[in-house]
Order: sequence, then C-alpha cells, then structure tokens
Amino acid sequence: MKKYYIDLGSSTIKVYCYEDELKLLEENSIYFKNDFDPEKGISDYNLEELCDYFENIKSKYDLKYYNTEIFVTGIFRNLVSERKQDMVKLFNEKFDLHFNIISHGIENYYLGKAMQNDYNDKKVLIINMGGKTTELVTFVGKDITGTKNINVGVAELLNNFDKVNDEYSGNTVEEMEQFVVDKLGDLKLDKDYDCAIFTGGEERFELLTGFNLVENTLFNDNIHKYMINLDGYVEGTKKVFYDISIDELHNLMPNNPKWMDGARSGAIIPLVLFRMANVKWIIPSDLNLINGVINDAFKN
Repeated sequence: MKKYYIDLGSSTIKVYCYEDELKLLEENSIYFKNDFDPEKGISDYNLEELCDYFENIKSKYDLKYYNTEIFVTGIFRNLVSERKQDMVKLFNEKFDLHFNIISHGIENYYLGKAMQNDYNDKKVLIINMGGKTTELVTFVGKDITGTKNINVGVAELLNNFDKVNDEYSGNTVEEMEQFVVDKLGDLKLDKDYDCAIFTGGEERFELLTGFNLVENTLFNDNIHKYMINLDGYVEGTKKVFYDISIDELHNLMPNNPKWMDGARSGAIIPLVLFRMANVKWIIPSDLNLINGVINDAFKN
C-alpha cells in the first residue's frame, strides 16, 4: 500500500510517498517561529497557512488516517501541554490526521536509522540542523557511539542577524560564526573524526549553488557521492553570502523559494561544529528522519 510521510519542522514541511522507494513529493516553508508563543501557540497567520496547506495536500494525495504519518519536531516541542493537545485535536477533527509531536530522543533514533551504514570503519559526525535545534550523532563503523542535542538552529541566527538576507549579506560569516561559538559555550566534541555528514537537503543545496564538490572516496554507500574539504566549504559559504544574490538563491528553488531564506544562516552552525570537531572532510546529504522511519519500518 502506498503510504505518505510528512516531516513538519520549525520552518519546513516535507511530504514523502513510499511504495517501492521513498520519494520527496513536495515541500513548503512556513516560518512558525514568527510570533510564536509557547502559551498561545503559533500565530493565527501561520496556523491559517498551515491549515490551508494541509487542505491542499490532503485533497491532492488523498491523505487518510490509515495511510499517513506526520512527524512533528522543532519549535512545536516548546508548546505547553494544552496547546499541544489543541493541535492534536485540530488535526484529528479537521483533517482526520494525527499531529504527532516526537521527542528529541525519538528524532535522534530515526536520524540514527537514516544514517545507519557501513562507513568503512570511519568515525563520522552526523549533523542534523533544524530551525530551533541541532542533533549530533556519532558513528564508528556501523555503530552509534554518542548523541548530543543543542538548542540552537537557523531561526536564532535569522532573528539576530537582520541583514543576512539583504541582496548580498550585510552580515559577515565571521561575526555569525562568533555568535554561534558564544552560544555553544562549553560544548565539547571529539577531535578525531574522519568526516562529518551534514543532512537535510545539503547535497541538493551545494549542487545548486556550485560548491566545489569532489567524489566521495572515504566510503561507498551508493547514496553519498560527494565530499568537500573544510576550505572548500568555507569558500562555498562565502560565495553564497557575497556573490549570489538572494533573488538568485530563490530562483534556484522555484517550487519553494522561501527555503533559501535560511541558506546563508544555515551554513554557519555546521561550520562552527566542523571547526570544533577538527573535521577535514564534509559529506553533504539529503537524508533526514523520514529515511530513518522507512529504514526502521521496512528495511530492518
């Protein structure tokens, strides 16, 4: 039976279909962080936009309770219990769907399942960044040896650097790096990683914006074809900040141009983590927690 999986985060909704393989059908960006209040919930405007979008996809794909699973993360975890219950009730009554807010622990579990692989005995740092939080998972070979959750994401950078999405960024890479370094405070990371994998649409983004990717020679999983060294990542990030206009970024993703509003800020947190972990090679990845859901349900 064809099943639908929806990843609903702090700023992006991704709709997937699984039959014989997992396919990303579409995505839509809504900035739930804007005017968010844990006691009151998401703003009326964003709630209306969210409901309009679900009315559209429910009709388009014939979404039903029995063929659809929604995994809600990020800022929605910060809602007080009553507001969480309101969202569950709304989706139940209006769409006959379950608004399933998952914990950080469950998100880490599915991220681990998504990235479970034979890494040729390499020590690998997985970075999964969202709007409000960032998850870190360490693999040594096929085994998870550690997880960390940090409460900083793209939204915080967007809130603190109001010139980053000028035509060309009015905020510098360096000042935004320092902000993240200060936010992370006493976070300690190992210094002996062979590489880091940066997930959640990063491969697509780096290909679209012309990062200097080379063939991945560290391991072969038939998924992650490319890698880039740290200097190349810094060079690509500065290109996105200073050489590609915000309109050009939007035009690279015509079906969901708002996704690119987080592109410049979204490069900074991983960059700080790469430096902290002394990472020499970065593997861009398009995998996310839904890949882990599929691996857990159908492939293990």
